[in-house]
Amino acid sequence: MSDLQSTNNPVSQAHIHGYFTKCTQVRRIDNPKLGKAEGILDVRKASWEKTRNTMEKFYSIWKNTFCYGDGDDFHYKITQGSQKFTSFLNPQTPAQLRPLTVVLHGPAGVGKTTLAKKVMLDWTQDNLPETLDSAFYLSCKELNHKGACTFAELMSKNWPDLQEAGPEILAQAQKVLIIIDGFDELRVPSGSLIHDICGDWKKRKPVPVLLGSLLKRKMLPKATLLITTRPGALRELRLLLEQPLLMEIEGLLEPDRREYFLKHFQEEDQALRAFDLMKSNPALFHMGSAPAVCWVVCTCLKLQMAKGEDPAPTCQTTTSLFLRFLCSQFTPAPGSCPSQHLVAPVKALCALAAEGVWTQTSVFDGEDLGRLGVEESDLRPFLDKNVLQKDRDCGGCYSFIHLSVQQLLAAMFYLLESEEEEGGESHRGDIGDIQKLLSKEERLKNPNLTHVMYFLFGLSNEKRARELEITFGCRVSMGIKQELLKSKSSGNKPFSSMMDMKEVVYCLYESQDEQLIKEAMVHVKEMSLHLKNKMDIMYSSFCLKHCQNLQKISLQVEKGIFLENDTASESDTWVQSSNKNLNFLDVDQSFLSHSSMRILCEQITRVTCHLQKVVIKNVSPAEAYQDFCLAFTGKKTLTHLTLEGSVHSEKMLLLLCETLKHLRCNLHYLRLGSCSDITQQWDNFSLALETNQSLKCLDLIASELLDEGVKLLCTTLRHPKCFLQRLSLENCHLTEACCKELSSALIVTQRLTHLCLAKNNLGDGGVKLLCEGLSYPECQLQTLVLCHCNITRHGCKYISKLLQRDSSLTHLDLGFNLIATGLWFLCEALKKPNCNLTYLGALLLLGSVIRTLWACPSSVPREL
Repeated sequence: MSDLQSTNNPVSQAHIHGYFTKCTQVRRIDNPKLGKAEGILDVRKASWEKTRNTMEKFYSIWKNTFCYGDGDDFHYKITQGSQKFTSFLNPQTPAQLRPLTVVLHGPAGVGKTTLAKKVMLDWTQDNLPETLDSAFYLSCKELNHKGACTFAELMSKNWPDLQEAGPEILAQAQKVLIIIDGFDELRVPSGSLIHDICGDWKKRKPVPVLLGSLLKRKMLPKATLLITTRPGALRELRLLLEQPLLMEIEGLLEPDRREYFLKHFQEEDQALRAFDLMKSNPALFHMGSAPAVCWVVCTCLKLQMAKGEDPAPTCQTTTSLFLRFLCSQFTPAPGSCPSQHLVAPVKALCALAAEGVWTQTSVFDGEDLGRLGVEESDLRPFLDKNVLQKDRDCGGCYSFIHLSVQQLLAAMFYLLESEEEEGGESHRGDIGDIQKLLSKEERLKNPNLTHVMYFLFGLSNEKRARELEITFGCRVSMGIKQELLKSKSSGNKPFSSMMDMKEVVYCLYESQDEQLIKEAMVHVKEMSLHLKNKMDIMYSSFCLKHCQNLQKISLQVEKGIFLENDTASESDTWVQSSNKNLNFLDVDQSFLSHSSMRILCEQITRVTCHLQKVVIKNVSPAEAYQDFCLAFTGKKTLTHLTLEGSVHSEKMLLLLCETLKHLRCNLHYLRLGSCSDITQQWDNFSLALETNQSLKCLDLIASELLDEGVKLLCTTLRHPKCFLQRLSLENCHLTEACCKELSSALIVTQRLTHLCLAKNNLGDGGVKLLCEGLSYPECQLQTLVLCHCNITRHGCKYISKLLQRDSSLTHLDLGFNLIATGLWFLCEALKKPNCNLTYLGALLLLGSVIRTLWACPSSVPREL
């Protein structure tokens, strides 16, 4: 008997009952029609006692098929966990609120099968709503081994009298519950579930056809279906179902995991230390929602503590933890040589694991073993050590203790295989090579390959490879590291371009190999990071420190990642980078804390930081903009700055003015988006513009400048020490009333060459006033953008006269204005030899007018 079930194991009996039952925590229910249906129950006596009595003899069988425990205590607790969704199985719930199909989905090992079996057990014990007269349990793992049969034969495994009861069941179909467990375990060709759909109860068909007929409601269309699956098969399953109720099974919550550790360890201090170590690795802690993973962590760390070893490095990565668990089960005695009898079994097991991952199989029968040349005796050492276990549903079948263990062994296959089989592919079967493993297309089809890839990078670490050699006595080729680095995409690009940046940093973090990271990231000059959790922060910050040629980084931080009570140690590494080539920082749609902002600003102010361009958009809290402005003060390398979003702080504008007035300010481009207080602070801002001699481009897009603000701005433009060359006032709530001041300023300032007034209600009157100023020979404006300015044909007439006067304008954009026939006036101007216009933007033109424009003679090309 395995340690997991042994009566000598203090976690195996009463203690473990409660832990696995908590896997039935329901995280999310996805069906808006249901409302508060879970409270609607109308329990009444069953009308079909004969059926229920027939199933009573299977009670002990169902009860013993639960993983990680049995007994009345387990039965009671899991009943509490399943209460939340069993109400949806009640036919007495109003039809508009009761789904006919319920799907329980979640990652491996969180309790989907346990919960499905519990529902069946409850039915045999009269604990479900009694209006469900009959219930059936179909294990997809078992269906893989079943040949063609009738639908009655398919359903009659535990009900021999089904052939005779068939008509009665059909008549009472709305009172039938069918559980389909492990949809993701089905081994069926693509499309087979929707091919040759059948509605005949007695017609012999392949199992996939019968199952597809059930899911597509050709068989028992009014029956209630309860289906379990892993997320990878959810998309395919939803294509077969009509309006299913999706329920995510979350597994063990944090308090449950903590309690598990306290039960496993005899000493509370050790238990809490082990729990904190697991929690320090977000990826590992997330996997701990599965009780099997908690058991692996506890078993591994407890053994290390007993030996007086430091368990902290073990929890640094998921690879180090699962590898330490595996090796700890077979550690040679001190001073002895590795046992050679494990060489063949471990290779056989790795081959089995790898093929299982590639074929998306987690349960293996004798045929699978024979195909790979694996003897049952090869599996015995791993059965004895709980790495492998006999499957409870399928006789003569085996499965790994958890999917993560299978994925680790699948990754080991590539290390052990590379040296032993030079160019040999004969026994690989369905196992893809490393190039295929790194292919994004393959991982989209089979998400389980992603974690194999992570483990493979983790095992490329020389220290871990050596640990494998010592434990199992088999040689590990370290050429795998170079093979990973040399992998190329179809476009002959390095492996880092074959996957998302998130996957790249996850892989490299698992390796914990600084030299590998440097070599892998040597070609990476731009990095875009979307930080969604603590795991993303930990992995990204580790890799950023070794990206020597990184020039641009774009960050997006989800809400709740950085909390106000963060300690410095939790956030001080998130932006650390030793890269001296980094010159572009883009932070958008991000929620930061005060501590994370402080760390980021400290990085900006360092003399080793040579940022040239910074874009800050939609960042919370609003005070972050103040911190940024303070950090930018005196930053000589900074030439381009964008502040957009909640830019409405009076203090922020004052700090920005100080930045502009600083002697070391070398800012060339400044964009202030959606700034609401700029008019009130214009006196300070104007003084800053007059003091600053580097700023050439000012963009105040979507700021509440208003006509009064423009009048103040024009005063600044007229100042002889104003060096602005480009000005954008797009969507600044301007009208015709400000155009006279603008026109006057255009005459005086001879530095301004580009002006954007798009998305302002200037109208034809405003255009007329602007043209007056543009007509002066002193005006040097070359580009004018008047998109969405409510200009009509009359405005075009004024522009036409301007263009015929040897104006300095070379680029004019009138897009999205209803100028209609006003375009003819523009055509007349374009025909004149003294028209300097080389670009005219005017969308939504009639085809005939466009042809006319193209026909206009000119010595320079005209673009539309």
